Amino acid sequence: MPSFRALPTSLRPAVRPKSADAADASATPAAPVLVDCGVYVDGIRLAGQYTPVEALAKVHEVRRTDQEAFVWIGLREPTEQQMQRVADLFGLHPLAAEDAVVAHQRPKLERYDECLFLVLKTINYVAHETAREIVETGEIMIFVGKDFVVTVRHGEHGGLSEVRERMDANPGHLRLGPFAVMHAIADYVVDQYLAVTNLMETDIDNIEVVAFTPGGKVDVEPIYLLKREVVELRRCVGPLSVPFQRMQGEHKDIISKEVRRYLRDVGDHQIQAADQITSYDDMLTSLVQAALAQVGMQQNTDMRKISAWAAILAVPTLIAGVYGMNFQYMPVLHLHWGYYAVLAAMVGICMILHRNFRRRDWL
Repeated sequence: MPSFRALPTSLRPAVRPKSADAADASATPAAPVLVDCGVYVDGIRLAGQYTPVEALAKVHEVRRTDQEAFVWIGLREPTEQQMQRVADLFGLHPLAAEDAVVAHQRPKLERYDECLFLVLKTINYVAHETAREIVETGEIMIFVGKDFVVTVRHGEHGGLSEVRERMDANPGHLRLGPFAVMHAIADYVVDQYLAVTNLMETDIDNIEVVAFTPGGKVDVEPIYLLKREVVELRRCVGPLSVPFQRMQGEHKDIISKEVRRYLRDVGDHQIQAADQITSYDDMLTSLVQAALAQVGMQQNTDMRKISAWAAILAVPTLIAGVYGMNFQYMPVLHLHWGYYAVLAAMVGICMILHRNFRRRDWL
């Protein structure tokens, strides 16, 4: 274990308000990197403020008395140097620490010796007038060892204050150890998946109503934009199926049976969200096809109308063109009523054509 050395001011805990996560979704990029640092002994959070070095030293001191203890620290968008200091302190693998800094990782679960590294995509529903942006995404990386939990958050949403408050109020669950914290965070994120998918269902239903309303005009662009958001959701939710299955069936040497039971419930919710997203994707594909078919039918109707009027106008154009050739010997050319006879023929033929086209629903 590396020596306990003081961390810079940017990694010192801010004064902890009633909310355990001071940098929630409203945090700005200037917010402290270290959101919170707490020491838990037998499921109860110790009072006072700790730096990561002090917290880990306290955990080691408590564990020498045969009590269960761990430290939970939360970071928000740390730099490479700041993350490296934390990695040195807790013995995190360099590859995992690098992933936590770079972000934009695919949801995954990796094991490095006795430490699990879980990457979760967070999502947030954006109130909107149009479908330009419905879902914004972020990331939470979780490092879990036998005596620590390190969470690294990226994005303007996805704060864990609600999770911390819920866990602080439930010492019985915290007694299950650091992996119970991992479960609580995963459960919170997956619940957000279900909440966002339910909200998106309303948007899809609204488009569906317009698409299948007789005489309604469907704009294809909002459907494409909504489908793009569904694809983004699928990228966030779908890849988590394998990590949750692995957590339930593997790593039994570090994850207790009780925690695996809780993880099984989270896995069921994740599958439910993934199934909903798949159904939305299929539904939007059908809506795109229906919209394109409606556009094609409208184009066919317009082309028939244009063709019908072109055929009607072709008659007087043809007759006028023939009589405009200025030959000396042409029918009814020298008759007093010839002009009116030709006009009457034009009008009569056009009316007959118009009637026939109307009868065939071309006009």
